[in-house]
Amino acid sequence: MKKTAVITGASSGIGKALSDRLTKEGYNLVLCSRSLDTALENGSISVCNADLCEVNTPAILLEKALKDFGSADYLFVNAGIIESAPIETIDIEKMCAMMRLKVESSFRLIYTFLKYMKKNNKGHIFITSSVLGTKTRENSGAYAAANFALEALAESLRMELSHTGVQITCIEPGLVKTNLHRDWPVHPSELLGISNCLDPSDIADAVIDVINKKDYIRIPRIMILPKGHRI
Repeated sequence: MKKTAVITGASSGIGKALSDRLTKEGYNLVLCSRSLDTALENGSISVCNADLCEVNTPAILLEKALKDFGSADYLFVNAGIIESAPIETIDIEKMCAMMRLKVESSFRLIYTFLKYMKKNNKGHIFITSSVLGTKTRENSGAYAAANFALEALAESLRMELSHTGVQITCIEPGLVKTNLHRDWPVHPSELLGISNCLDPSDIADAVIDVINKKDYIRIPRIMILPKGHRI
């Protein structure tokens, strides 16, 4: 039976790379974003254009996976934005919007799917965190805090689920070539002196490596950095 994966933030970057790779691997997919083309839908792909900050969206995504494909085997908690700036210039409203998306909506999504997965004693949740979910630096306190929150939840859930068939993995990328920094006046690759950023497909490759491990192996977190990323 084909496995089903639900992917948030699926329209670009890591989410798009995951959907492309899992399609090649033969998965059924439920793709969530606010701007996906419904023409992508076929017998193996369903599209859900939804706002993750709406409280009913997690239940809608789970219901769609079950209705269209009969299961929800993998959840990729991948949607995110970044607001990083000095105290004097940070946009507080944008910062709080980031926290609502990265923390509140992710927590709702994770717990909604975990209730289903634990009942069925199988499933795997991948959370796109960041290397800044393990440390911080100046001007990035809020973004790091959002990822620290995801890491803390994942570690607690890992222990809670350790004797079940449900797994939790945090992906902790360094700098990746995505649209996340498209509005920055200077790209972080220039600020950090990184000549070769990670490609989103590098993250998808790492995810497949984790999925293909034997069932009894648990990988709670995996950090992936490009050469030259000293952090």
